[in-house]
Amino acid sequence: MARTDLASATTWITSLVQRHPSGLAQAVAARAGCSLAKARRLVHQLTELGWLKRSGPLNRPQFEAGPMRQIVQRYPLQGLDEDRPWARDFAPHFSLPAHVREMMQHAFTELLNNAIDHSEGTQVAISLRQTNNHAQLLVSDDGRGLFDKIREGFDIEDPAAAMLELSKGKLTSSPQRHTGRGLFFTSRLADVFDLHANSHAFQHREWRESHWVQGKAMRQSGSAVYLAIALDTSRTLEQVMRSASLDGESYGFERTTLPLRLLTGEHVALESRSQARRVAARLGQFKQAELDFSGVERIGQGFADELFRVFARDQQQVELQIRNASRNVAAMIAAVQAS
Repeated sequence: MARTDLASATTWITSLVQRHPSGLAQAVAARAGCSLAKARRLVHQLTELGWLKRSGPLNRPQFEAGPMRQIVQRYPLQGLDEDRPWARDFAPHFSLPAHVREMMQHAFTELLNNAIDHSEGTQVAISLRQTNNHAQLLVSDDGRGLFDKIREGFDIEDPAAAMLELSKGKLTSSPQRHTGRGLFFTSRLADVFDLHANSHAFQHREWRESHWVQGKAMRQSGSAVYLAIALDTSRTLEQVMRSASLDGESYGFERTTLPLRLLTGEHVALESRSQARRVAARLGQFKQAELDFSGVERIGQGFADELFRVFARDQQQVELQIRNASRNVAAMIAAVQAS
């Protein structure tokens, strides 16, 4: 059996074995369009790799899904309700710890709803895979792409600046129907979160000091989001949903973190007042803003003055917290604050 056939089989064997726990080889032969002998070899390979578990006598084997599982589905977006694919096509086929299942359902429905309400596409493809260590979700649509949507709705041309706005939270093109919480909290549920759209990519890693960084783009049109949650994580949906409140106990969205490294590059430093105004945009919606200077070696006097003197004076209800500032950055901030 060709390796490509084995790879293809992993996308449908999880659902097939639940329908055919006995007579699985015959079902595989019909599904793969191959001989019964080849189907038996494929079943053996899938069992050896952990996609299937075998029990019962040799002449009447019984099969069930193994620790490795995957469901792949494609849906037309028109008229699609995000809760039904999860309940009908995905959740019954996986064996996840209860708190991971809650987080994955939240991520699944939020990302699918984004595709339905915002992508302006026609199709969405969803893949959910369970391994020995992780639950992995991929949601991709054929729409116009997230950064193109933000460019039109908010006049933000630079995808890195758009990602900075997304990282703040509360950004939505439909404020009557959405609060801008979805992508913000979904990214914080995951250990690994990758966003691809319009030839740009950004990555969020839970363990990394500077959470959002630019990645290698894999998508020119539409949007694709990949996330992975460790099965042994101690993180819970409740903890994440409460994490943006000041007291950590309520569901208020009162604090945010800005990864300022997003606005820098090999030839671009945080120098100007216009950059500072871009950082400060919409911060009046929060009570506390954590400014993360990871990877930023220096800032200009104009940038620092606009953000830490002018904005701080005009928006005194917003507490600015400085995080991971280098010696040079801290000195410049102290200088403008002293003036």
